[in-house]
Amino acid sequence: MVFYPAERDLVAWGDRHARGAAPDRWPYGLDRLGTHFPGLTATNFSPDSSVGLASRRLITAISPTRRPSGPIGITWDENAGALLAITPGLRARFSGVVWLTDSVARAGERPFRAMRRALRRMDAVWVLSTAQVEPLSRFLGPGAPPVHYVRFGVDPDFFAHQSYPDRPLVVSVGGDRDRDPQTLLEALAIVRDARPDVEIVVQSKSGATPPPGITVVPYLTHAELRDLYARASVAVIATRPNLHVSGMTVGLEVMATGRPLVITRTPGMDDYFGGTRAARLVEVGDATALAGETLALLADPESAAASGRAAREHVEAGFTTEHLARRIADVIAAG
Repeated sequence: MVFYPAERDLVAWGDRHARGAAPDRWPYGLDRLGTHFPGLTATNFSPDSSVGLASRRLITAISPTRRPSGPIGITWDENAGALLAITPGLRARFSGVVWLTDSVARAGERPFRAMRRALRRMDAVWVLSTAQVEPLSRFLGPGAPPVHYVRFGVDPDFFAHQSYPDRPLVVSVGGDRDRDPQTLLEALAIVRDARPDVEIVVQSKSGATPPPGITVVPYLTHAELRDLYARASVAVIATRPNLHVSGMTVGLEVMATGRPLVITRTPGMDDYFGGTRAARLVEVGDATALAGETLALLADPESAAASGRAAREHVEAGFTTEHLARRIADVIAAG
């Protein structure tokens, strides 16, 4: 059984998917696990569930013993994993871990002791970057469940390949805690000065003031993102140092659409974008390099279109939600 937080409303998501407005039938494509585990179902945790409540219940738990029979439980991230740890009637538990390695690196272990206890109750956990495996294993400690690296994937049908556009458009999408809006906007200002004919659209909730000529929108639906990618010539992503590969999802989505990518190199980024002409990686904080690679692609649309075709092939070869589900299924089978 796949468990999602209450705020990730499965009914609403399913309705959007049925209308062609959301990728995959379940978030993160975990519905594709049904190929490997027939009869798999999904549910939301109850609305009154919380990580804080889970932490308190873990602290006072009398016994960590699992029931010998019942379904397996699967969750996507560590916050849901904390709830899964106290969910009764499961014979095994499996969880992804997304943010925890970076959070521990920045704040120390003490604030996350309850999370460690929760994750130690899993039968196995997975991370989305090779750079996270050793830090998480060290944090969980001896006798903890195995930590697996599982490559992320996106829905190649929803983010379908599109013909390369005639009008130049640079896009940047995403505003998680490890994005670098200052470097991004500095780079896009250079692009704008060199190519005032190029439209530039940024989706971000950052409070940074954009340079003239750059459109910033705070939010886009999945369908709006798909349409924006289809009009794009190149996608640009700037991040701060991190282990969880910030920007990975947008990078794969836009590449699935058939667009080249310029992105910051951080630990784990080569797991996804190394070794292909479809992506150009630059160093953290280097706005000049970010702009230079973007301008080079804009200056040669034929080469950029070829990079876009390579981008689609790259995703199809190993970065779809079908691939993701197969890798998670292997983790579960090994557990």
